Amino acid sequence: MDVTTDAAAPWLIVGLGNPGPEYAGNRHNVGFMVADLLADRVGGRFKRAGKAQAQVIEGRIGPPGPLNRRVILAKPMSYMNLSGGPVNALRDFYKVPVAHVVAIHDELDIDYGTLRLKLGGGDNGHNGLKSMTKAFSADYHRVRFGIGRPPGRMPVADFVLKDFSSAERKELDYFVDRAADAVECLVIEGLERAQGTYNS
Repeated sequence: MDVTTDAAAPWLIVGLGNPGPEYAGNRHNVGFMVADLLADRVGGRFKRAGKAQAQVIEGRIGPPGPLNRRVILAKPMSYMNLSGGPVNALRDFYKVPVAHVVAIHDELDIDYGTLRLKLGGGDNGHNGLKSMTKAFSADYHRVRFGIGRPPGRMPVADFVLKDFSSAERKELDYFVDRAADAVECLVIEGLERAQGTYNS
């Protein structure tokens, strides 16, 4: 896999989720939650992105100097299973290399609150990742936010479209904050450093 990129190229950080207030607290929308926190940190407000079906903020993260990075934060407004189109449109518009794309998403096969960062790989049945991979390639970074498996025989689709439980919500802000830290570390210091610090 060719991941050589222009160090000065911008980063496209994509929080995956479903648009609309009825989905806002769902487990499937944790990518939106992390993107919203990153937006607060860069001091911006999401705005509709021209013809792309997404909301975006342009900003910078990192200390002044060579580690300062230009970033585009994005939330596709297309519903999860169609995320690839808006993300690819933004990637083309901002001239972002595939290896500078970061998808933040929920992950069933990881315990709640646990993070895993990686580059490339399969979609593990995640419709947002599946759509992105189909739209351009699989060679983008992923920040995988563990939500655990559904209890009993609850269908996966029902589980991911339910809000976090009251017990989970007690720690949710902490875990979202940690995921935002992991994204910043990935962009500023690279995947290996971010994995060493945040993969648990």
